[in-house]
Amino acid sequence: MMRRAAVVWIMWGVAQLENFRLKVFRTVAQHLSFRKAAEHLFITQPAVTLQIKALEEDLGVRLFDRRGNQIFLTAQGTRLLRYAKRMEALVAQAEQEIADGEGHLSGELSLGASTTIAQYVLPRLIGAFLLENPRVRLSLQSGNTELVVQLLLDGVIALGLIEGPARHREVRTEPFLEDEMVLIAPASAEMDRLTREDLRSTNLLMREQGSGSRRVIELSLAKAGIKTKNFAGVMALDSSEAIKSAVEAGLGVGFVSRWAIAKELELGILKIVEVPGLRVTRSFSLARRTGPMPQGPAGCFRSFAIERVRALSSGLKRNGRPGGSGR
Repeated sequence: MMRRAAVVWIMWGVAQLENFRLKVFRTVAQHLSFRKAAEHLFITQPAVTLQIKALEEDLGVRLFDRRGNQIFLTAQGTRLLRYAKRMEALVAQAEQEIADGEGHLSGELSLGASTTIAQYVLPRLIGAFLLENPRVRLSLQSGNTELVVQLLLDGVIALGLIEGPARHREVRTEPFLEDEMVLIAPASAEMDRLTREDLRSTNLLMREQGSGSRRVIELSLAKAGIKTKNFAGVMALDSSEAIKSAVEAGLGVGFVSRWAIAKELELGILKIVEVPGLRVTRSFSLARRTGPMPQGPAGCFRSFAIERVRALSSGLKRNGRPGGSGR
């Protein structure tokens, strides 16, 4: 079972052209869950129920069948969903053309990001993007790479920013930032270098299955002739923050992104441990559905991310943080 995405909405004051009941209906139909629709829209579940009931009364038809704890679209609901999607696209087009007349970008932009990117890279990009495009309404969902890819396939998000391979023929990826995974230990630990044999004798702290970080680490270890089953112990944790806390507590050593440890290195809480002959690198990638290049807010953000992240990375290198030696 995939972990549920953490969801953050950033809303800018732009007039809503779309009928809210249709938006609620489309969200319920997308998730086939009143609870998930409520979480996505940041309203209560009873409010979702009331909106759907009112829409059904207005149309004089039942849109959903309820069977136990599950709901299903009726034939009428399926027909309405087709029109609701077309209306959503038409509203987005109208907003964009109106904004183009004023020289502004507007509309909705739904992003999904792997955990490390969402926590350490994306906040700077989002802040700068919204300053330049204040009429864009942006939503962000975060989870591991597997979950972000599924959100993309389900049409929940327009663009994904992931740490691992998409491994799906309906998803196209393009690298936009290089990253290095480094081995960390408590600053007080009497180790600055570990041989491969020494590394095998440690407890290794890793991300959960489905994480892009874990996949990259396992592949790099395998290339170096090291299998995870040969470690003294392996513990799976669900975030880089959890790994850092566990390492600080002396539970083992772990690999995290350089982007994730700038503060801990400055404060002298953690340190990087070298393993000769082992270097774990990866690319953060932009992911989209196969087909035409995204237009509107999604296309604009794609170009913005590729351009700005290079400057961000260069700045961090000059400061000796992620991307630099940091040692």
